[in-house]
Amino acid sequence: MATLNEGDLAPDFTGVDQQGRTVKLSDYRGKKVVLYFYPKDNTPGCTAQACSLRDHYAELKQMGLEVIGVSTDSVASHQKFEQKYQLPFTLIADTDKQIVQAYGVYAPKKFMGKSFLGTVRTTFIINEQGVIEKIIRKPNTARHAQEVMAAVRTS
Repeated sequence: MATLNEGDLAPDFTGVDQQGRTVKLSDYRGKKVVLYFYPKDNTPGCTAQACSLRDHYAELKQMGLEVIGVSTDSVASHQKFEQKYQLPFTLIADTDKQIVQAYGVYAPKKFMGKSFLGTVRTTFIINEQGVIEKIIRKPNTARHAQEVMAAVRTS
């Protein structure tokens, strides 16, 4: 499994968003990208994180940031999640787990004493040249937008 660090070139990927459109990271060259990985649509922590980004989306855009969420949920699940919470950003359905593996965020986890493989909540801030500027390894779901804005200001 890949272990990425700040200063590494972000792995390019191609995925499908909640509208069924093909999305490539390389399409965002020249823009700063907030690429956030989350475990599952419609769960408390993931909803809080998405809603934090939604509530501060105008500020994030003002800072020149593009927001892309990635989970292993389906396109249909992402559509429902987007509609239910009026999410204004792209959600990629990584059902074959290619993107989570490329970014090293699909790893062993524990929940209620059981071990399993799953997506580890992680955010990558990628600069205009495609280089990882910051990695937020344990985001605060309720205050994630503020964490992102603070990380961008200090990079």
